[in-house]
Amino acid sequence: MNKYFKTSFFVLLFTLLGCNNGEEPISELDNPELVTVAFFNALYNEKDIKKAASVCSPKLARIILHYKSTKAVGRHLFNMSYDNVEIAPDDSGVKVREQFKNKAIITVYFDGYYNDDKLKDVKRVSLVQIDDRWVIDKIMKDPF
Repeated sequence: MNKYFKTSFFVLLFTLLGCNNGEEPISELDNPELVTVAFFNALYNEKDIKKAASVCSPKLARIILHYKSTKAVGRHLFNMSYDNVEIAPDDSGVKVREQFKNKAIITVYFDGYYNDDKLKDVKRVSLVQIDDRWVIDKIMKDPF
């Protein structure tokens, strides 16, 4: 009986430890560009809706979590679907960001694939600073 208990205990222990998928939370919260890129990366590449919602304002996080899946968020909120995508903030040298004391507007470029079709897109998001961390507050209208 004792041997059976020990074996069962170790199997249960390794099963529970194996459930941690090793994904790190978004930790770079002091730079609005990094927060924006991490948000879209969590949404489109990692397919982790909770991780994406963790860097949003409470109102936007509630809307994102309402959709239940990253595909639904991408389709309905951003009108974009990707199988995989590269995400880069605007670095044209003109204005990387329009930042004021506690607000920033970030332009992000997407270059990826959906159903073997190459797609490019541009989105703008508005961020606010809450307790020394940047959170995405609004999805701006398409710039084009």
